[in-house]
Amino acid sequence: MYLNCHSYYSLKYGTMSVEDLVEAASKKGITSFVLTDINNSGGMVDLIKACREKNIKPVAGIEFRIGSKYLYTGIAKNNKGFEQLNNFLSEHNIKHLALPKQPELLSDAIWVYRFGQKQFSELRENEFIGIRISDINLFLTSGWENYIEKILILQPVTFETAQDYETHTHLRAIAENTLISMLDKDEFAKEDEHFFSPEEIDEKFMLYPSIIENTKQFLSSCSFDLTLEGSKNKKTFTGSHAGDKTELARLANAGMLKRYGSENETAKKRIAHELKVIDDLKFSAYFLITQDIIRYSMSQGFYHVGRGSGANSIVAYCLNITDVDPIELDLYFERFLNPKRSSPPDFDIDYSWKDRDAVIDYIFSKYGNGHVALLGNINTFKDRSIIRELGKVFGLPKEEIDNLIRDPKVPEEGSLAEKIYRIGSRLSAAPNHRSIHAGGILISEKPLSAYTALDMPPKGYPTVQWDMYIASDIGFEKLDILSQRGIGHINDAVHLVYKTKGVILDIHNVAMLKSDENVCLQLESGNTIGCFYVESPAMRGLLKKLRCKDYLTLVAASSIIRPGVASSGMMREYILRFHNPGSVKYLHPIMEEQLKETFGVMVYQEDVIKVCHHFAGLDLADADVLRRAMSGKHRGRKEFDDIRDRFFSNCTERGYSDELSNEVWRQVESFASYSFSKAHSASYAVESYQSMYLKTYYPLEFMVAVINNFGGFYSTWVYVNEARKAGGVIHVPDVNLSDHLTNIYEDDIYLGFIHVSTLEQKLAQLIPFERLKNGNYTSLQNFVERTGVGLEQLLLLVRVGAFSAFNKGKKELLWDAYMLKGNTVKEALVLASPLFPLPATTDNERMPELYHDVIDDVYDELELLGFAVSQTMFDMLQTGFRGDSTTENLIKLVGKSIRIVGQYVTYKPVRAKNNKHMAFGTFIDVESNFFDTTHFPSQLAAYPFKGAGMYLIKGKVVEEFGFPSIEVEKMAKLQLKLKK
Repeated sequence: MYLNCHSYYSLKYGTMSVEDLVEAASKKGITSFVLTDINNSGGMVDLIKACREKNIKPVAGIEFRIGSKYLYTGIAKNNKGFEQLNNFLSEHNIKHLALPKQPELLSDAIWVYRFGQKQFSELRENEFIGIRISDINLFLTSGWENYIEKILILQPVTFETAQDYETHTHLRAIAENTLISMLDKDEFAKEDEHFFSPEEIDEKFMLYPSIIENTKQFLSSCSFDLTLEGSKNKKTFTGSHAGDKTELARLANAGMLKRYGSENETAKKRIAHELKVIDDLKFSAYFLITQDIIRYSMSQGFYHVGRGSGANSIVAYCLNITDVDPIELDLYFERFLNPKRSSPPDFDIDYSWKDRDAVIDYIFSKYGNGHVALLGNINTFKDRSIIRELGKVFGLPKEEIDNLIRDPKVPEEGSLAEKIYRIGSRLSAAPNHRSIHAGGILISEKPLSAYTALDMPPKGYPTVQWDMYIASDIGFEKLDILSQRGIGHINDAVHLVYKTKGVILDIHNVAMLKSDENVCLQLESGNTIGCFYVESPAMRGLLKKLRCKDYLTLVAASSIIRPGVASSGMMREYILRFHNPGSVKYLHPIMEEQLKETFGVMVYQEDVIKVCHHFAGLDLADADVLRRAMSGKHRGRKEFDDIRDRFFSNCTERGYSDELSNEVWRQVESFASYSFSKAHSASYAVESYQSMYLKTYYPLEFMVAVINNFGGFYSTWVYVNEARKAGGVIHVPDVNLSDHLTNIYEDDIYLGFIHVSTLEQKLAQLIPFERLKNGNYTSLQNFVERTGVGLEQLLLLVRVGAFSAFNKGKKELLWDAYMLKGNTVKEALVLASPLFPLPATTDNERMPELYHDVIDDVYDELELLGFAVSQTMFDMLQTGFRGDSTTENLIKLVGKSIRIVGQYVTYKPVRAKNNKHMAFGTFIDVESNFFDTTHFPSQLAAYPFKGAGMYLIKGKVVEEFGFPSIEVEKMAKLQLKLKK
């Protein structure tokens, strides 16, 4: 009877989860119903699972609407019909076509219109009219009783309780972006849209038993199920499983010769083991498809990093998917792939943000035609967004809404605030809108319409309507193609080195990078600004505390810096043990053997697996299941309990005391909750080494690449300062030497036009394009004629210093600009030359030389670029005092109170144990070296940060594990020189 049921996947309309919907049906004795979410089929997996538990027959459908206007409901007779409905919706989504008033006929699905939408003569085969309980009185006099065979009961279900109805109306107001009082009755559901018992339905339709029978027969004829077992990915790469097995072995062994040579028996044995597991679990195609993508991207000169648990695989290493050697790091393949893993693994491949779309284009073009889509994501209502949205539908001003969010006191009963909080609590974690997963791509054996309809978000690629959790439930192994600015730094720097030096770098020769003495010294010094994952103040401090100068220490640092480890106190414990390895007490010789590298601390998830395997004798697959269970990812309590029991029984068999077994279990359990994948840390460390190599040997090219990719930890001026510190000569944008992005000529670095605030991007790109096409600009007038620039934009370029090649001061150029363009309004950019070029200004017509001060240039630069170029900020200080010391000497002044002048870089606010605010600051001194500060609550309150600028800091020098910093006692912002 229920051919039109909505879950909360009917976004901002439905109120119940699919599980709650099925539960509500079960309570009423319903044995079958159709899930028809609005323009969405993403709830079907949840439906299948929930209906299996309640012994209810699920039927699939979709309700089609344009905005809030109902069009029709499509109901699938079987799985083929479900696929047809998905194809129908997908085609309109992907092509951005409006849904038609009359849909195409489908062989395995029916269309149901609401009573009153169509006349009998308008109905085609497989089209029906649906009536609901509230339509019965109208139906009596409609004449439709003569066409009963075309009538079905279409009783919509949208909510279960009166509270749900209230929630629904507010969701509709949010969806329509209107006040709840202004919501039209046609924009929300009727109050009877809930389940009735079969007896109630029989009573309501007692005059029309034929309609009841029509509906029962139709539901009985329908069948729908989704197989949730087995992989749904593309099954073969070569066309057969045997062919895939042979090809993967060929590629892996060829890669082994390159990575290890022909005599490494350990590598041969490990590859053979992995290939067997991969073949047994039918993962060969997944590896080959990933390798094909890597092969293509490398042929295009795209740099990539393979990371995540896939780096545990030697086959992945030999296929160039990753640059992490699992033998060197003692990584277990079972962490990535094993027969007992409850969720499918995936490869994470990072590209430069500039190259990622080209890689995605390749995947769609090679594997597409309905078989490839981006993975979707379901964004839910969050606490603050709920209050803000509900506040708006009640017409509250922004200030009142902000107060409700900022100070959520217990409201007075019956007040508007109480109502907002009450309704908001029901919306918490409910779906709000669909979006795109950060990088997941699905490559399916069957057309994806067998599982879902597809959206077409602004990104421009078809996207499934469900998220990674549903994908995993169905049996998809996603491939993550991600973008990362750090890779852009490396990729661009390599190209710049070739362009400026003619040197071809093999940045994937990781063994060479890790053994380079100068790179190791750079790492130990903490001179890592611009380098991926190791440039933050906390990480630079950790590197110094660990005297980090090798790969394994960096891998550990990349793991223990993570919030869970740091907040647990284990980061500090690790550092203590690093400095005093002799003080470490191991519970058992096996624990020492397995954890000596990390001083007895289970830093990595792999450490948990090792201990469970070597100490307790669990096989590697069970050890990984246990590791996942302890980190909150177990698939069932019984399975966890079984493995735990096996852990203790094995310990007993090995003769361990109960005290020892319980303590090892306690440590495993506590570490597992926050340990990090060693393979993941190792992938980060490889990328860090690549960045540091470039910074060590090609610092100017590297910093230019960092500047051009944006997205680093710091603001652009910090990287510009680093380039200057490395010997670069920094120039403001120049119309004859700068490009859209920053460029480099030997030691001269010319900032790109992209950095000029409020300069139109069209002009920023036109200036170098026109120069490349027709030669350098010869005068201001020549520039104006060739670019068609308007006065406002011309003045920006004059003020930033872009016309220095014309040997005129700014004030003269401003005069000339007004003479040339002062009688025009802001113009559109055109590439049209004047019919009769104006004569150039002669020397006799020049203005007398006007007074110019470099301070004026600095203020222009601060306004237009956001940082100073002509002078440093230290040069701009009114005072000549630079401090009692510089950063370089801090370690010699531990325990002493000093004064130091610093340029503010960044700060991190934190809450102290007493819940008061404190902060950690970072500054650079007059020699461009970084120093760090600690601001305790009382000092921070008395001497707060006042934004960017120059500060005089008085404080005590302290040190921790050889890393000096300053505990601030007083701090004052310093005055800059004024314009004359």
